[in-house]
Amino acid sequence: MSPNLPFQLKNPSLFKDQSLVNGNWVEAASGKRFDVVDPGSGKVWASAPDNDANDVDAAVKTAHVAFESFKKVNPRQRAQWLLKWDTLIRENRDDLANIVTYETGKPLSESQGEIDYSLGFTWWFAGEAERVTGTVNTPAAPGRRVFTVKQPIGVAAALVPWNFPIAMILRKASAALAAGCCMVIKPSPETPLSVLALSELAAQAGFPKGVLSVLTTSLENTPALSEALCRHPLIKKVTFTGSTRVGKLVAKLCADGLKKVTLELGGNCPFLIFDDADLNQALTALMGLKWRHAGQACITANRVYVQSGVYDKFAAMLKEASAKLVVGHGADKKTTMGPVTTPRSLDKALSQVEDAKKHGGQVVLGGGKVMGTSGYFFEPTIILGATKEMLITEEETFAPVLALYSFDTEGEAVAAANNTSMGLASYFFTKNIDRTWRLLENLEAGMIGMNTGNASAAESPFGGIKESGYGKESGKDVAIAEYLITKTGTLSLEDHF
Repeated sequence: MSPNLPFQLKNPSLFKDQSLVNGNWVEAASGKRFDVVDPGSGKVWASAPDNDANDVDAAVKTAHVAFESFKKVNPRQRAQWLLKWDTLIRENRDDLANIVTYETGKPLSESQGEIDYSLGFTWWFAGEAERVTGTVNTPAAPGRRVFTVKQPIGVAAALVPWNFPIAMILRKASAALAAGCCMVIKPSPETPLSVLALSELAAQAGFPKGVLSVLTTSLENTPALSEALCRHPLIKKVTFTGSTRVGKLVAKLCADGLKKVTLELGGNCPFLIFDDADLNQALTALMGLKWRHAGQACITANRVYVQSGVYDKFAAMLKEASAKLVVGHGADKKTTMGPVTTPRSLDKALSQVEDAKKHGGQVVLGGGKVMGTSGYFFEPTIILGATKEMLITEEETFAPVLALYSFDTEGEAVAAANNTSMGLASYFFTKNIDRTWRLLENLEAGMIGMNTGNASAAESPFGGIKESGYGKESGKDVAIAEYLITKTGTLSLEDHF
């Protein structure tokens, strides 16, 4: 029987509020649960098991038992299960979108868009499952052949954030399952229910028990549970998406066991607009990239550099377009920008705005919390005259606050864009083909948007450089390789002639 939800599900069986271990829906050993809050109202609407470090061992051990069988499953069968999962997610798209909206706050259209984007991963990795191949080589030494085979690495742990709960799971789990690995997922405390719904659909798709496990936990128990996963001897691979600070801790924990790690960390991404750019094209891209999910994306535009010749014109265009945003609850069809997901984001946004004012920045739109609401709403905010001394230059914002910087030369813009410890994504807009090639090579980021703000797809490798992490997710060969080991065999051939 479906609980009393603030929305109606077409498929009530999709709502799961227990953890998933060995194919069974279970409570935490302690019996404790934690609340799930709707950011649009500030109200509790569901709860989930508050697992702690004591729940990890049983989940990992059952996943390892499942792995011993799953690793031997024919790749075509794994591909068929992935395609069935893909089909079921498509069939339940509206229900999943409702859950995502009430967990994250994003508008329903954005939740649906996240699911559409995420389905690229199930579809893509279904194809990749059958394209894992080894090699045969003739070495320099006579009478020998060298073979390589690719094999799944083992049980993987996924530590995922709240901003794109569907995309993060499907990007990570699809690659792992295609490779023949099992996965234990620790969702963010803000978004456990969307992850549990996905896992229910994976079970319906035919994946064997124990192949996917989900341990939900509160914010308080997240560090200890995550550490237990990273340290467990049967976890052979850890994939983490989140802040650079926490990513460094994950890397340190995994170093003790020499575990393979993929880290997708902070962004602080620059967005460069040159005098010769198509300003309407740049504006359209920036509107989607910055205000989507209230600025809470790792690849969002955090620092916008505009060449002095078009600075005033573009600032006016941006203000006019941004003033038309409709802030409200994500379930309201009129809403074009929802709340931030956590109250912590409100405090950070306010501190950055106040700091910018102290350093001479002019707030020409927004600048504070949306008053008179119980949700976590912040006004779309534009700051002109931004400088390198401001906090917003140094810190990833993760809120609907946008700062515009002026520059004169290409060299100046590149130096400013690269003046950060992070290197996830960079974007630029220009119609100069020579400059395009220079920027592609000179900007220090793992992904470069060239006259576009949409640089992420299942077909292209996703990941950063510098302190934005290492390893790749999605793309041909590289992402599935994160879940594989290479084994070398050398054969001696006797010469009977």
